[in-house]
Amino acid sequence: MRESLFDNDTRGQFAGHETFPLRLLWLKKAYDAIRGGTPIGTFQEQSAIARFGVGRNMAMSMRYWGMASGMIEEAEKQLRPTALGDLVLADDGFDPYIERPATVWLVHWAIASSSRFTTTAYYAFNGLAAIEFDPATLVDELISIVESRGWRATRGTLKRDVEVFLRSYVRRDDNAEDAAETLLSELGLVREARLGGWHEFVRGPKPSLPEGVFAYALADFWRRHGGPTALSAEQICYAPGSPGRVFKLDEDSVVTRLMALEATTKGAWIWTDTAGLRQIQRVGEVDPLSLVKMSYPHTLTVAA
Repeated sequence: MRESLFDNDTRGQFAGHETFPLRLLWLKKAYDAIRGGTPIGTFQEQSAIARFGVGRNMAMSMRYWGMASGMIEEAEKQLRPTALGDLVLADDGFDPYIERPATVWLVHWAIASSSRFTTTAYYAFNGLAAIEFDPATLVDELISIVESRGWRATRGTLKRDVEVFLRSYVRRDDNAEDAAETLLSELGLVREARLGGWHEFVRGPKPSLPEGVFAYALADFWRRHGGPTALSAEQICYAPGSPGRVFKLDEDSVVTRLMALEATTKGAWIWTDTAGLRQIQRVGEVDPLSLVKMSYPHTLTVAA
């Protein structure tokens, strides 16, 4: 059932972006604004708005996307960079101006693998059964979930959230203001399918997705599932919040990547295929951030 995608303590989040999709330079600006820890209200203050050179709503959208992307977090009533944010977005980080596909894939993983900030994106990637969908149907399905769960969200709120989701992920060729600036559209995961507003997910091998980012996502998925000693290929391909679902990989592509993980992790994760049971076994520990580091060309891989 659709509702089973969500934990009992989950609360739907369909706002916070102020109707703005994530733009290219926002994450670096948000990161720079909160280095060293700043009060939660930083993005609402007049000085911050002046520094960003945008209006209050857009500044608040930058804060929202910074948190949704996993690059900044709230702790003890302050905003601070996450370890991932420091690794990637610091001035001496791997990709402070987000010029590499690895960073965009990491951001997508944070947004589409969890419903905490971006419930619509999470449901679209993990809950929709069909490859093709239209906005009205997506809104109707979200309304059904909202009503069954007792969440608070109006049809208007859900419609706007779906619009932001599509503006975030669908590459536009027109002269719209954010057409050339939306970050996630670079991945080509969602495209216009036919007239009438229909869209489709693009499934396939995803050549621009680094092995290290795939492994990092798998480590995160593994952790969310309680850290069992093994995960089946079917779970990794098809379970809600799995790398297969979130990255829209076909089964053969997932299995190919899983078979390479023993080298990637220096033997900490092992692929087995015995009596028809295909799975990844964990026989050692891997630092997830070390997997991120290997996704950037000028760093060494974990493997010997």
